[in-house]
Amino acid sequence: QVQLVESGGGLVQAGGSLRLSCAASGRTFSNYAMGWFRQSPGKEREFVAAVSWGGGSIYYADSVKGRFTISRDNAKNTVYLQMSSLKPEDTAVYYCAADRDPSGSTQRRSYDYWGQGTQVTVSS
Repeated sequence: QVQLVESGGGLVQAGGSLRLSCAASGRTFSNYAMGWFRQSPGKEREFVAAVSWGGGSIYYADSVKGRFTISRDNAKNTVYLQMSSLKPEDTAVYYCAADRDPSGSTQRRSYDYWGQGTQVTVSS
């Protein structure tokens, strides 16, 4: 079992930046690929970014490429999502997730453990 706790969400103006963190506990963090997803009201939960167990493979949704950066610190059992040039359409609850397949995936169904989410609101 892996427990995930997100933090760092909040209210920011368009063009601003936020850094989300996801702290993991339980099983060995470095065994898992990690991902970020988001969900806004009335929409499906969508993929944002993912990183393989060692950070060697990274994936982004086209909508965030060039603006968001995912990273991980296995010594701290933490994965980060640095978000810059934020847009109102980035407003959502952001979730981190852990995948027992360490290679990383863009597919929601691949992920085994989920956090409770953190709200990000971008005002125009």
